Amino acid sequence: MYRFLEQVVSDYMTRDVSTVSPTMSIRELGQRFKETDFNSFPVLDNGQVAGVVSKFDYLACFEFTPARMVPRYDDLMRRAVASVMTREFIYVGRDTKLTRVLQLMIEHRLRNLPILDADSRLVGIIAREDIIRALENCAQREAEGT
Repeated sequence: MYRFLEQVVSDYMTRDVSTVSPTMSIRELGQRFKETDFNSFPVLDNGQVAGVVSKFDYLACFEFTPARMVPRYDDLMRRAVASVMTREFIYVGRDTKLTRVLQLMIEHRLRNLPILDADSRLVGIIAREDIIRALENCAQREAEGT
């Protein structure tokens, strides 16, 4: 597993990232989750990542507590993604070691992390499946002695 210690994000990240707009409605967001089976989307506003919206954020819209009344369903579905997205999020760069990504995913129970460049522009995403693939590739290469 020593090879894994040297692996970086750019070797395993997905470059073609599905994103959503902060003005997208909650109804449209729900449909995107249904169509893609993704757990979250980066929220892009004028080319910058403004936040991340997850299925958890989507479901939190429906939370009912004595202190918080749930609006009518149709009103809720018209709200914008910006009203539910997480504005403070964890991200990594292309040169981040996969060991650090794995640590962040485990520590914060994340399924994926956006990858930003020095100008805070989205350049990719790295998911748990990518980490698993990296681990398997490294193990196989070590077993083969290459």
